[in-house]
Amino acid sequence: MVTDQGTDSGSGGGDGSDSIQRLFGRPFFLSLTIGVPFCIFKLLFGVTAVRIGLDAAQTPLVIFGWVVVIWAGLDLLMNGARSGFDLMERPSPLEYCTIAQVGRIARMPMVFLGIDTLLSFSIICGMLWSGWITTLTQTEAYLWYAATTLNLISLSVVSIYTEYRRLGR
Repeated sequence: MVTDQGTDSGSGGGDGSDSIQRLFGRPFFLSLTIGVPFCIFKLLFGVTAVRIGLDAAQTPLVIFGWVVVIWAGLDLLMNGARSGFDLMERPSPLEYCTIAQVGRIARMPMVFLGIDTLLSFSIICGMLWSGWITTLTQTEAYLWYAATTLNLISLSVVSIYTEYRRLGR
């Protein structure tokens, strides 16, 4: 799940003295390793729903697929904007995704970000368990692999480094 360590200025989290830990909390890093991969999962799910809906002449599935594609596109733009504000060291008026932006209005962006994360993981599971994953083109499959690799490897690296730091090394 994307977390912002309570900052909006791009200074990141961490203990203030560890530049690697601060990097892990920066919106640019979080967007690159979590937000963008989740957008790719959503986008490929939406594209696949459109394709399968068209093949089966199921208009509701096609419409649903396009809604997901638009949702993924908006989230991708928001992650890009959030990263840009971070790189310019400016506070961002945007959250990482549309659902969290609604949460910002309700003064609960992290709760809504958690909902988006749950939906993203549900999309991943849906693609796998439905068998839709096998319908991806080669290019789409490589995008899926890249998003999965970036997301999981970065999560592991952050966890290992955080534990290493916790042990006082």
